[in-house]
Amino acid sequence: MPASPRETVPTAVDTDVAVVGGGPVGMLVARELALLGVRTTVYEKLPTPSPVSKASTLHARTAQLLHRRGILDAVQPGPPARRDERGRVRFHFGALFDLDLSRVVDEGPAMITSPQAWAQEVFAGHARTLGARVERDSELTGIHQECDHVRLDLRDTAGHPRTVTARWVVGADGARSAVRKLSGIAFTGTPATVSALMGEVRLLDPWNAPSGWQRTPHGWTLLWVSPSGRSRVCTYDFRGPHPDRHSPVTLDELRTEVARIAGREVPMDSPTWLTRFSDAALQAETYRHGRVLLAGDAAHVHFPAGGQGVNLGLQDAFNLCWKLAAHLRGGAPADLLDTYQAERHPDAAAVLHNVRAQVALMDPAPRTDALRELFAELMHFDEVNDHLSSMITGTSLVYDMGLRRNAPLVGRLAPDLTLKTAEGTATLAGLLHAARPVLLDLADHAELRAAAAPWHDRVDVVTATTDEPLGTTALLVRPDGYTAWSGRGDRRDGPELRDSLTRWFGPAR
Repeated sequence: MPASPRETVPTAVDTDVAVVGGGPVGMLVARELALLGVRTTVYEKLPTPSPVSKASTLHARTAQLLHRRGILDAVQPGPPARRDERGRVRFHFGALFDLDLSRVVDEGPAMITSPQAWAQEVFAGHARTLGARVERDSELTGIHQECDHVRLDLRDTAGHPRTVTARWVVGADGARSAVRKLSGIAFTGTPATVSALMGEVRLLDPWNAPSGWQRTPHGWTLLWVSPSGRSRVCTYDFRGPHPDRHSPVTLDELRTEVARIAGREVPMDSPTWLTRFSDAALQAETYRHGRVLLAGDAAHVHFPAGGQGVNLGLQDAFNLCWKLAAHLRGGAPADLLDTYQAERHPDAAAVLHNVRAQVALMDPAPRTDALRELFAELMHFDEVNDHLSSMITGTSLVYDMGLRRNAPLVGRLAPDLTLKTAEGTATLAGLLHAARPVLLDLADHAELRAAAAPWHDRVDVVTATTDEPLGTTALLVRPDGYTAWSGRGDRRDGPELRDSLTRWFGPAR
């Protein structure tokens, strides 16, 4: 359903945007929208926040985007990834630990540890402070789209139903998304071939447990051993998918599977949580159906190789929210929301592709041994390392900004420049904390500022200088930090800038 250039306000709605799902992606969506003044409510089916963190790795591009909102330190409870004696940040591709992520990261940490339960509550706290509401014990059971709003049927754990209305719905409710299913959005890709188990348990003999990644002819075990507390235990079985993907996992099942793969008993007890998953790689055919949008695992799921899933979802949120807020305010370009699908769908498809390759490399059969040895050798070539590391970290991402010429930085994340302004020293990341677009004038272009004047209510114009070489004298930076336009310092700048301002922020007023 095409978006209209200006919304018609319904006579009465409970909230402008209903975010279904209170995980880290849903809470970041709520934070971003509330920051931009959008009435937002999160509806989460769990009565209380889950303490479980199945994911904990945030890669460079996600960290850079969090920095541009000023919340990286809050989301990062510990130090960034350690570098070895040669300054490398070691990481894996298909459990081959021969990558050096530091080679492709020019700004900030290459990787941080941020358990999803921690990040989720940081985002939730910010969202509430900014005015968003969070309503728990609210399971979605129905969606009904009207011409100018959406009705959502909800129920609590006691079975009591209620209906709420919203102008838009963002489904951030995970791989089994009720929003996606109730909206009839197809979820397609490749089916499961691997059955995996994961849980947190107490190891009774932690010093003799098979710590780390262990490959045997029977599969993989992956143990993060904590001698004095809970240990994370994973198993990967390549013999086929689970007979029943939805059946609950028992401690005996996990214990038996670890013993089968490892070839010996690994005593454990007292599980706090247990789950099963697979390598199914699936993607929503569309991220938008009428007034319903998808983000995070509701839009794409894959085997957790390289910790890329939560990063994809958080980057979905940064891309989507400023566009949805602009559409709600009115005056946004008619096709602005369509660029969410255009930009984020290919990025997720590329991640699903590299994860499928990693699963193939992890096959425990002897026929894969030579392939793994050869691949490990190739990863020590700089070009191969940089290609794979850029995929994992997200630093290779470039969006199509619609310019008819190649221009410095366009489509890429704008670097965090140190700037000298009339008010003092600033950084480009700091200028983006409010999630507003910035036109950065680096050569005191009066004509350029005059060209942008009709957009003064939507775009912040900053005149500054920088000592950092850029190859351009002006940048138009979107709220998500990506460069929409860069100047070349001639008479063509004004018309091109106006075209870009119109393309991304609507017609002049």
